Amino acid sequence: MIYVLIFLGTALLSFIFAVVTSKFAAAHSFIDQPGDPRKIHKKPIPLLGGIGIFFTLFVICVLYYFFAPRSWPTLTDLHVPVKHLFGLFLAALGLCIGGAIDDRYQLKPLQLVIAPLLAVIVVIAFGMGVDSITNPLTGKQVFLDQWNITLFWFAGLPRHLTLPADILTFLWLFGTMYTTKLLDGLDGLVSGITSIGALIIGIVSLFFFVNEPTALLSFIVAGAFAGFLGMNFNPAKMFLGEAGSTLAGFLLGTLAIISGAKFAIAMLVLGIPILDTAWVIFRRMIIEKRSPFKGDRKHLHFRMLDVGLSQRQTVLILYAVSALFGVSGLFLQSSQKIVALILVVVVMLGLVLLLHQRRRRSLS
Repeated sequence: MIYVLIFLGTALLSFIFAVVTSKFAAAHSFIDQPGDPRKIHKKPIPLLGGIGIFFTLFVICVLYYFFAPRSWPTLTDLHVPVKHLFGLFLAALGLCIGGAIDDRYQLKPLQLVIAPLLAVIVVIAFGMGVDSITNPLTGKQVFLDQWNITLFWFAGLPRHLTLPADILTFLWLFGTMYTTKLLDGLDGLVSGITSIGALIIGIVSLFFFVNEPTALLSFIVAGAFAGFLGMNFNPAKMFLGEAGSTLAGFLLGTLAIISGAKFAIAMLVLGIPILDTAWVIFRRMIIEKRSPFKGDRKHLHFRMLDVGLSQRQTVLILYAVSALFGVSGLFLQSSQKIVALILVVVVMLGLVLLLHQRRRRSLS
């Protein structure tokens, strides 16, 4: 019941912050104007949704940390020490600042990399990383923190670059951030999938690994995006903006790390978007020989619209797929999760072929 209350309370506060932030965004020209072929909305929509989500997370965590009854689960322990929580919010704040600047001034694609890059560096600097992963074939742990390079000494303590743990952390968080960033093309799509993913990670942390701080954080993140969905579901009254779209992937990726490297769960939830993002980047760079940062309307969700599905139908289908694969990860062993991930690839290919055939029929 505590976790349900946390989820509902966070969702309510998130909705309130979204309403307030949307008025601020409209008054100060943080607006997404229609007109670009990739944009399907017909009227100006306020941005800065990620700012409201950030403040929701911050306020809820501060209130819980200082005022939660002693009988309730703690927000920090050995799994999630205070310095990790501080680093997470510092990195998220950087994403919000960079995203807000883009929402107002339309930064160039290479400039947009700066905030995510700094966010990942902060996470690593504050000691969050992938110390080990489970070999899905043998079930044994593979430790990644055995090779350290001392960068400098500070306050009498060495500061290390840990290989390959830090490299994997870097690639993982960059991948999740850009997956949700590129996925953010339909009303409510990223908000809903992020809420679903955080809920599933929370359930895994609570019932399967008894990791209460990670469970609390997961339910708070899920509530924040669920509350924002009240303003973001079709027809949207507010958009996530650059800050919100990258913050979603950053939080899911970080939750997967601090919950004990539950990459398989996150990958099952984000399986279709990750594959779509990988294909889009491959197509743009290798086949079309152009910048991977230059957008187009060839994402899977746009193709679903092109064959006649509505925004709501497309979003609900992708919700269902993410939830189905995410929930399946609750009951599968490591080796079985490989089969589930292969099934995600098969489903993705099936969707692409089905959409291609329906597209051809509609044009013939």
